[in-house]
Order: sequence, then structure tokens, then C-alpha cells
Amino acid sequence: MQTKKWRLGLAVAAAVLAACTVSPTGRKQFILPNYTESEVGKMGASAYDDLKKKQAVNKDPQVNQYVSCVSKAILNALPGDEGQGWEITVFQDDTPNAFALPGRKIGVHSGILKVAKNQDQLATVIGHEVGHVLARHSAERLSSQFAAQSAMAVAGVLAASSDSPEKGIAMGALGAGITYGVLMPFSRTQESEADAIGLDLMAQAGFNPSESVALWANMAAANSEKPPEFLSTHPSDQTRMAALNRRIPNAEALSEEARAQGRRPSCKR
Repeated sequence: MQTKKWRLGLAVAAAVLAACTVSPTGRKQFILPNYTESEVGKMGASAYDDLKKKQAVNKDPQVNQYVSCVSKAILNALPGDEGQGWEITVFQDDTPNAFALPGRKIGVHSGILKVAKNQDQLATVIGHEVGHVLARHSAERLSSQFAAQSAMAVAGVLAASSDSPEKGIAMGALGAGITYGVLMPFSRTQESEADAIGLDLMAQAGFNPSESVALWANMAAANSEKPPEFLSTHPSDQTRMAALNRRIPNAEALSEEARAQGRRPSCKR
């Protein structure tokens, strides 16, 4: 039993040491080697195809042209061929949401157009979602969940020989600690990073960065009932807007430079 404990612990430690990388913003990341861009891209493409089979797709040509126009303006700001080969789908769903998946997939719920009032606000949403993909947040989250499950497995092995009544309580506390102390704050970190990457992306595409704050003000008004930030996977709207406001001056400079180079999106609803 002792040998098994040590082997399991060493395996987890080795995986952690082999998984260090850096995000586009310079943040240290934990991504396991088996979650390559290719493998996670296959997962994203598969999930996207499944969603298209289950979810109604919006057929309005004007809506699709508008969403495609904004999305392509964002994608065209990506370096090299990173903006090529993306699939964009508008889903008929009243919830104000959008997403981007590894494998170069973008999904936009029709309901987001009630909250994103103009092209610049929609560009904020699209830029944010593409930012998640660029920062490999899906691979990072898969790695974190695997590590959390491994930690629980190690704790389970270590506690296997104990029959004390405190054992179940301790395991439950460990699970709650991992959820609220690691995974949720980590998710909030990803959201904030996607906000920062997305703001720069929409600015580099020539959109108006100041509209990013207006977008989150609209989101706050549309979602009045939310859990406390420490129990949420997302930062509060107030936290997001404050962080965006601090980045607006730099983003405005990027937007002015993009416009000087001829990037002037004109996407009509």
C-alpha cells in the first residue's frame, strides 16, 4: 500500500512538472502534454457538430451576414493563417450567449443581438470568445480538472486505511476546497484574460474599444440575479468593466493604428 501511495503521488507530481506553459498574456499555464492543440481541436469540432444536430440554426440571411461580417473582421486581425478556416454558425437561441471552440469554430446565439446593440459590442463578444481559443483555455481547464481528480485520488488512497468518522468530512472538504479555491477562481482568471485578449483583438480589427464597457453594462442589466463572485465561474460585471476601463487607452491606440491601415469595419444589422 505504501508503495502504491508513493507511485501515485510521484505520477501526479511528474505530470505537474511537465505541464508548464505560457499564455498569450504571459500568464503561466498548466496544460498537460496529452491535451495538444490538435487533440483538443478534434474535441471542439466534434462538440460543435453535435450541437448543430441538436440546436436550431438561424436561417435569417441578414442576421447571418451581420454576425459573419463582425466575426471575419476579428479573425482577419489574427496573425498569419490563424484567422483562416473558421466556421461561424448563428443558433436560434434567445439566451444572450456566444462561444468559440478549439478547431476554429464560432457559435453565436441569436439572443446576444438583444444585448450587443451594435457592431462594436458584438465584436467585444466575438473577440472575447476567440481569446479563449487563442489562450488554449479548454486544454488548460481539462488539465486542471484532471489534476483535481488526481489529487482526490491521491487523498483517497492515503485515507483508505482510515475508518474514522472524520474521513468523509475531510474528503468532502477537500472537494469543496478544490472547486471554490482552485477551479472557480481559475475560471475567473481565464475569463479576465479572454476579456483582455478580446479587447485587443477587436481594437486591432478597427472596432471602438470603449463599446466593450457598454456591452458589459448591458449584460449586467440583462442578468440582474447572479451568485456572489466567489461562487461564480465569471468575474462580476463591475470587476470586468473596471478592468476593461484600465485597458481602454491602450486599446484605443491599437484601434487608431488599425484604422490608419484601412481596417474600418462597417457591418450592418
